[in-house]
Amino acid sequence: MVVSDHSSRRFDEELDELRTRVLQMGGLVEQQIHDAIEAFGVGDLEQLELIENDDHRVNAHEVGIDEACALIIARRQPAAVDLRMLMGISKIVTDLERCGDKAAKIARKAKGIFDHEMRRVPCISDIREMGEIAVRLLRSALDAFARQDAVGAAAIVRDDVAIDEKFQAITRQLITFMMEDPRTISVALEILFIAKAVERVGDHAKNIAEQIIYIARGTDVRHVTWDQLERDAKGEGESA
Repeated sequence: MVVSDHSSRRFDEELDELRTRVLQMGGLVEQQIHDAIEAFGVGDLEQLELIENDDHRVNAHEVGIDEACALIIARRQPAAVDLRMLMGISKIVTDLERCGDKAAKIARKAKGIFDHEMRRVPCISDIREMGEIAVRLLRSALDAFARQDAVGAAAIVRDDVAIDEKFQAITRQLITFMMEDPRTISVALEILFIAKAVERVGDHAKNIAEQIIYIARGTDVRHVTWDQLERDAKGEGESA
């Protein structure tokens, strides 16, 4: 029994360490997205270069966490909520890695825009506002993960609509901008790619939130209605 208790404590410690690593990775990704959008807003080419070249740090986190998950599953053969935790973490870090890719893409596209020496770059303020929403959603998703807060995660899924609406508004502005001056088409398309990258960060935050609900409640909510997702997040009709 003593050995069993010790083994159980060590398993709990391993899961806690893994959750901490996920939050560390998430913090890094959140900072990169924030910095990329801010650097785009002020035309900081040096900062954009650093962000583009720093993506390897996020990739290293993903590989390390995935390896740790596989090792724990092989050694501990977890079941129920512990297995859901490990499976959910594996998917969460994939979404975090893709958010890191989006930060690098924003930096790369922004550098190309400022290389054109544009005097007027449209939609910067709108993209910054959109970016603030995306970063907030990602931060909320990480907080919900830390607390295993399924209800908080459900709110993130709902709030992702705000980013989609911002993206649609920016798209309309850029189409008007290109129609008024066809010489700006190439730059406007680059800005559209940046806006799309920010919008995808919101999608990945939403994906993370859905995994949190799965971990906490054992319910797959990826393709359900909002009403059903909210009920599942609250544990109404919770599966065993």
